[in-house]
Amino acid sequence: SPAAMPAAGGSRPIFGTNPIAAIFPRPHAAALLIDLSLSEVARGKLMIAAKERKPIPLGWALDKAGKPTTDPKAGLEGSMLPLGGAKGAMLALVVELLVTALTGAAIGFEATSFFVDEGNRPRLGQAFLVIDPVALSGRVVYDERVETLIAAMTKDPAVRLPGERRYALAAKAAKEGVGIPAALHRQLIELAG
Repeated sequence: SPAAMPAAGGSRPIFGTNPIAAIFPRPHAAALLIDLSLSEVARGKLMIAAKERKPIPLGWALDKAGKPTTDPKAGLEGSMLPLGGAKGAMLALVVELLVTALTGAAIGFEATSFFVDEGNRPRLGQAFLVIDPVALSGRVVYDERVETLIAAMTKDPAVRLPGERRYALAAKAAKEGVGIPAALHRQLIELAG
């Protein structure tokens, strides 16, 4: 993705937020779905905070001068911080190399932004690692290991499985529809003419 995060110890955007996702099928339940940005928070949270004129927590972004900021607009003009500090930046480096060096795609700092209408569209790369559990541990062992781990995790009532909220919201939306804030509704009506 276009540059948004600095390298470890840096302050200017080099890497994209480099989202990663993993899906682990389950035999009798919805798949375990993991989807995350490698920035501390998704860029959209800063965009919403800027629109609502609300401050952001320290640790989410740096301003253009490389200083921590609570101003979402300054953060959008500066850089997003990687989740987990230097370790997150190293993981972003791994993803950046997988999706650029192996594909020939643009590096984050070479790609134009998704949020402006200038220049060419970003030449982004993607990398997929697909593993057939049958070819390794076998289906029975795979299913047993996945379910054993999930059972251990969910013994703690505070644990929420990745994807669980998304599945619940999708079911609720299918049943009840999707509510949107009144201001967004007005904006959409205006845009529609």
